[in-house]
Amino acid sequence: MIRTSESDHQHRRTRTVAPAGAQSVDVATKPQAMTSLDASAVSRLLREFGQRTALRPGNPYRAKAYARAADNLLALSLPLEEVIAQDRLHDIPGVGDAIAGIIERLHRTGTHPALESMRKEVPQGVLELLTIPGLRPDKVLKLHKELGVSSLVELEDAVRAGRLRKIKGLGAAFETKILQGLEIRRKAEGQRHLHRAAELLKTAERHLKGAGLGVVRVTPAGEFRRGCELVRGLSLVVEVKILTDGPQTLAASDQLTVHLTDARRYGITLLLATGSQTHVELLRRLAAEKSMALSNDGLRRRGKSLPAATEEQIYAALGLPFIPPELREGTNEIARALAGTLPALVTDEDIRGILHAHTDRSDGADTLEAMAEATRSRGYEYFGVADHSKSAHYAGGLTVDEINEQHAEIDRLNAKYGDRFLIFKGIESDILPDGSLDYPDNVLATFDFVVASVHGRFNLDRKSQTERILSAVANPYTTILGHMTGRQLLRRPGYEIDLEKVLAACARHGVAVEINANPWRLDLDWRWHEKAIALGCLMSINPDAHSTSEINLTHWGVEMARKGGVPRQKVLNSLSLSAFRKHLKSRRTFVRPGSV
Repeated sequence: MIRTSESDHQHRRTRTVAPAGAQSVDVATKPQAMTSLDASAVSRLLREFGQRTALRPGNPYRAKAYARAADNLLALSLPLEEVIAQDRLHDIPGVGDAIAGIIERLHRTGTHPALESMRKEVPQGVLELLTIPGLRPDKVLKLHKELGVSSLVELEDAVRAGRLRKIKGLGAAFETKILQGLEIRRKAEGQRHLHRAAELLKTAERHLKGAGLGVVRVTPAGEFRRGCELVRGLSLVVEVKILTDGPQTLAASDQLTVHLTDARRYGITLLLATGSQTHVELLRRLAAEKSMALSNDGLRRRGKSLPAATEEQIYAALGLPFIPPELREGTNEIARALAGTLPALVTDEDIRGILHAHTDRSDGADTLEAMAEATRSRGYEYFGVADHSKSAHYAGGLTVDEINEQHAEIDRLNAKYGDRFLIFKGIESDILPDGSLDYPDNVLATFDFVVASVHGRFNLDRKSQTERILSAVANPYTTILGHMTGRQLLRRPGYEIDLEKVLAACARHGVAVEINANPWRLDLDWRWHEKAIALGCLMSINPDAHSTSEINLTHWGVEMARKGGVPRQKVLNSLSLSAFRKHLKSRRTFVRPGSV
């Protein structure tokens, strides 16, 4: 049974979706006891459990386990009491025996002895400080104990008054970091990374399909389906076999909305649930111009309903081609659709090789051979290793001797692969503050490709940072400009640069612009992709993988490219193996050692 929000004070009528073959009925639900909490309330308490645990000495992974379980509770598509009654708590990812016991007690009583004990240690407001990106538990305790800071407001006041500088280990740089974190928190409250949203939606879908509701199909909607880099609310469109009274929108939790529909209206339900609101409003205006009306049941013309089983039918009735969900932000997509100029967006299947990946020679988890085999087994034609360079000592950057060893290993593996697969010799070379790369020309000349990236001195002023990157782009050994702005979503802003000037330089020098597919980066921002393409840039969709499993992050880079309107022809690693080799060879024709 899927229900709307729960009330502890009154009886109400709740729509119930019947299992396949049964009648759909209305049932009266009984008022809950005051101490019986729903999934959203238990999730909040479990998150508090984790936060207070983090402020105690001990295993930090325990606190993270509570937080992860709290997130997954929000993806429940069934009432928590039913999950508990069916003994299905262990089906929730991250919930083992210990956490299941805590959840049951929180649900039943609204508290837990261990939680009550921890509440005596620090005030509730101190927990707010843990939500600031980059502020570790030890620093939170230091702020509370030495400055008496017990809330976000008190922290900001202390920073602006310069009080943190009086405490050892908390200087001006730390104050700047705190102010940046507070701003990120204000803008991103309630948001989560794209890959985390995917995990929660899969959990919700699994619960729906296992609930005996007669589910036919489930499609993620909302910001996730539109490929937004950060996702607030989670949304699923669910077709069920039996549904009375038309499509229904149900709040399964604070974070999850379930849109129930039938086959006849699946397309319109999916369209409206996907959004964006601006896109849908523009469709309504277009419909009105064509003497039609767009409603929750689909399109109507002169009182007659038009087919709404698929989104394609609705767009076609409006005289439009299908508009990919990633483009539906209400900018220029409808005008381009009417003009027939929508791009044919790149797909996962278009990516032919993996570039920018690390091995255990620097800060990766797996060997070169394991990374290459994982790439080959996924059907890619080539693998471009790009371990960290010597300046990245914190990440095990490669010395010249280690480079020679790796190149010898690549030669050995390529001899084994023959024509079936190829490993390219690459490096992620640090861009030094003066804009030079951190190897001499004779070493750079030994690589097939070079990813040039900034990894430090983020605080340079806009002009200096821009000139730094322009110098690296002009280096003829630079093949790809890595994570151009250095941003980390929900963690830190990017450094200040003149993006248009850098993109123009990349186009002029034939340097590909990376779309870093790590969900914490997704850099270059999709909002700049159209400009990059217009300037003549080639993009490179790279996972920045540090393990074999992270090769799969490439998908999120494809999502960003699609959202930015990037076609396959503008993606470097959509080239076949032979075409990619030709591309690298053509660039090397103009490079001579000592020419930089």
